[in-house]
Amino acid sequence: MIKILDMDNLLRRKIDAYLTDWKNNPNRKPLIIKGARQIGKTHSIEWFANKNYANVIQINFVEQKKYKAIFNDGFEVDTILKNISLLNPEFKFVPGETIFFFDELQACPNCATSLKFFKLDGRFDVICSGSLMGINYKEIESNSVGYKEDYEMHSMDFEEFLWAKGYNEDFIEELYKHMLEVKPLGQLQMDILMELFRDYVTIGGMPEVVNTYIKNKNFSGTLAIQKQLLKDYEEDITKYVEGLDKAKVKAVYNHISTFLAKENKRFQITKIGKNARNRDYIGCVEWLADAGVINICYCMNQPELPLKGNYDPKLYKIYFKDTGLLIASLDEEAQEDLRANKNLGTYKGAIYENIVGDILVKQGYNLFYYNSEKPALEMDFFVRDADSLIPVEVKANDGATASLNNLLREDKYPDVKYGIKLGYKNIGFNGKFYTFPYFLTFLLKRFVTERK
Repeated sequence: MIKILDMDNLLRRKIDAYLTDWKNNPNRKPLIIKGARQIGKTHSIEWFANKNYANVIQINFVEQKKYKAIFNDGFEVDTILKNISLLNPEFKFVPGETIFFFDELQACPNCATSLKFFKLDGRFDVICSGSLMGINYKEIESNSVGYKEDYEMHSMDFEEFLWAKGYNEDFIEELYKHMLEVKPLGQLQMDILMELFRDYVTIGGMPEVVNTYIKNKNFSGTLAIQKQLLKDYEEDITKYVEGLDKAKVKAVYNHISTFLAKENKRFQITKIGKNARNRDYIGCVEWLADAGVINICYCMNQPELPLKGNYDPKLYKIYFKDTGLLIASLDEEAQEDLRANKNLGTYKGAIYENIVGDILVKQGYNLFYYNSEKPALEMDFFVRDADSLIPVEVKANDGATASLNNLLREDKYPDVKYGIKLGYKNIGFNGKFYTFPYFLTFLLKRFVTERK
């Protein structure tokens, strides 16, 4: 099935290069691309497949339920081909020139079992795609272990947003060079990039929203799409939640912005409803995280390495995966304030924490924070390099950095050797911590890995 894709709606994505590298690997395995709904998985795979293969066998197990039966007679590749041909005799199976694209994998876990047989057969390439919402990866993992490759896709990050606006790799490399050399940017660069970043915060990274913003050259139409996405996510909770109370999962989802508005931003199950108890909501938060709807940020026991296991699973903050959806979940006045770049009051800090958390996750980090009363220390995030723990402070306004200074001053935190402050400030280093403007957060992992 060859689809004619609308070139005007194609946005360059990082998965494009990944798919090219995958195809060029002679030992490639069947590929499973997973991620939240409506982040552009299907569009990217379709474009890649139609550009690189003479024959594309595309099957959507949600829209084409009858194709679930192709595995009923076993998982040998020839048997599957025979059954597909019965349903559609127009499909052509030419070894080396054919790719199978199985979409909505979560609706047909049996498909995962076939990946082993496709790999051993070796005649055809296979890509599967599935929304994290509803996908039973434990079952899929057991059915295909050792015979597949996984790729988790996210909504568009700020670098992809810059590509959509017309900025190229050379421009981005120049920004990174400024970071490595701790060289301040020019005022024009600061002004333009901060404005672009505020736009990105407002619309988020959902491809349909970004594409509408790019085509209209303003925010017109973006909020309506975001609100529909929020409704779609709610409907999916009702549709896909199994083994949990759907009302309780929705209650968690609908209270995220409420807790982000509070000073400590910590999510508390006991305060989302009358007589709400933690034990009644076991699994609800994790389900939303597994579905790709939220990011969880856990409170560390101590600001020291290792990160894994050094946190309290009962103390956490919840952030939206996509900050644009957080904005859309607020009241209309708050939405308008952000679009007009006005003061957001209680939500301002939450919004910038949310976007930084999202950007860190898209770089492969897990999220951790620290909060201690004695001594009084709090830190928004932590990342690490090979041998040090790096506190990351997010400042919505240019305030004091007492906690950051205390962490760096205290001898009892030997793993903390330097820190990073993100805000409206230009690039700088005071001997203790680096200062970067928000819009450079997407380059942070490169920086902490490669700095000398």
